Amino acid sequence: MIAEKIDIKGLEKGAFILKTIAHPVRLAMILLLDKAGELSVSELTEGTGEEQSAVSHHLINMKLKGILVSRKEGNKVFYNLKERDVVRVLECIQNCDCNFVG
Repeated sequence: MIAEKIDIKGLEKGAFILKTIAHPVRLAMILLLDKAGELSVSELTEGTGEEQSAVSHHLINMKLKGILVSRKEGNKVFYNLKERDVVRVLECIQNCDCNFVG
């Protein structure tokens, strides 16, 4: 018999965040932003090696979902992490010694 019931509602935020960041390009951008603090779209494009349109799409998605914030300077847009705790999640994943088949 299970000692306590799991609060599914309480896990919804975690699932939402994991779904939002669950893409290799998004994970790379989060790591780049963690190291640099703030980067422009062109810097993130260079850092990921992805097309600018794909990078912009991912950035907009993460911004709309509250992971990132942005500021505009002239014709450039700069992004930084709003939810810095996502970096801790990535560190746990990177340090995981699991035997995933992928």
